[in-house]
Amino acid sequence: MEITNVMEYEKIAKEKLPKMVYDYYASGAEDQWTLQENRNAFSRILFRPRILIDVSKIDVSTRVLGFNISMPIMIAPTAMQKMAHPDGELATARATSAAGTIMTLSSWATCSVEEVASTGPGIRFFQLYVYKDRNVVIQLVKRAEEAGFKAIALTVDTPRLGRRESDIKNRFALPRGLTLKNFEGLDLGKIDKTNDSGLASYVAGQVDQSLSWKDIKWLQSITSLPILVKGVITAEDARIAVEYGAAGIIVSNHGARQLDYVPATIVALEEVVKAVEGRIPVFLDGGVRRGTDVFKALALGASGVFVGRPSLFSLAADGEAGVRKMLQMLKDEFELTMALSGCRSLREISRNHIKTDWDIPHYLPAKL
Repeated sequence: MEITNVMEYEKIAKEKLPKMVYDYYASGAEDQWTLQENRNAFSRILFRPRILIDVSKIDVSTRVLGFNISMPIMIAPTAMQKMAHPDGELATARATSAAGTIMTLSSWATCSVEEVASTGPGIRFFQLYVYKDRNVVIQLVKRAEEAGFKAIALTVDTPRLGRRESDIKNRFALPRGLTLKNFEGLDLGKIDKTNDSGLASYVAGQVDQSLSWKDIKWLQSITSLPILVKGVITAEDARIAVEYGAAGIIVSNHGARQLDYVPATIVALEEVVKAVEGRIPVFLDGGVRRGTDVFKALALGASGVFVGRPSLFSLAADGEAGVRKMLQMLKDEFELTMALSGCRSLREISRNHIKTDWDIPHYLPAKL
């Protein structure tokens, strides 16, 4: 079957992967309303294309935290990629580097920061969960720094794991032979079978539920790397993140895997962008499956987007080549959207190029 869009990889991945693994990657929390809404909300944004503009030359390149990248499309952190393909995060790292963009490595990767660094040059961020044992965190951040990672993406929406019913039904555990490589020498690398989700039990035992804003300052005291706050979906928290010295914000609802019935990230994006007032960059994570989605996010003020599930499904379908093709398809679609909207560079993409259904009042009071 010839793959013509990113979404087709999911069907192939579903056929290839064990049910427990596919369900872990694909499912959301509880009723999965936000999971569907992360996609559906994009369909409520329409284009206002401008015509008769010379689009013979289009530049989709950009800068993120001072680094030049080929496009505003980056790889989000996704855990345990060796469940999808034997090369796991190594394949994703090579594909992302070849595409000239940024990969974010999960704390819960099945390849270590050192192994990922060994694949060759590339701009890589490290996603961090803060463990109860802060010495583990210090050690991990230092290792990421020494391995050449360029930023820390601090996940802030997971004091406890969301209720993912597929994982409970499947008694999710790491398949035999796989470990969380970054924690292997610390006896924290295993996620065993339990009467519930093995991951939920692991998080309850290890992740620090007392994490608070002051810990951003603590993190800044142990590393010189810029810190992105991942998991912000309100203006109030966006303002606090700026006050505490965050280098950027990733608007994320954790792929709809934490609290159900929160807004789609594309809906929450503009509120966060307005609150930040241009002081730090804001990125979008969640629901991106088309180049048109990337354009819509940038029109609403995002500096770039991160894609998660598409990288997993393309990895499962065709390894490194799958991830390369997935990124190329999104880039090509995005460039086409720019051309058809009359935009030659990212600077020319504006709020005037789109119309959202939330621009239109849904409620008009009856005449008295």
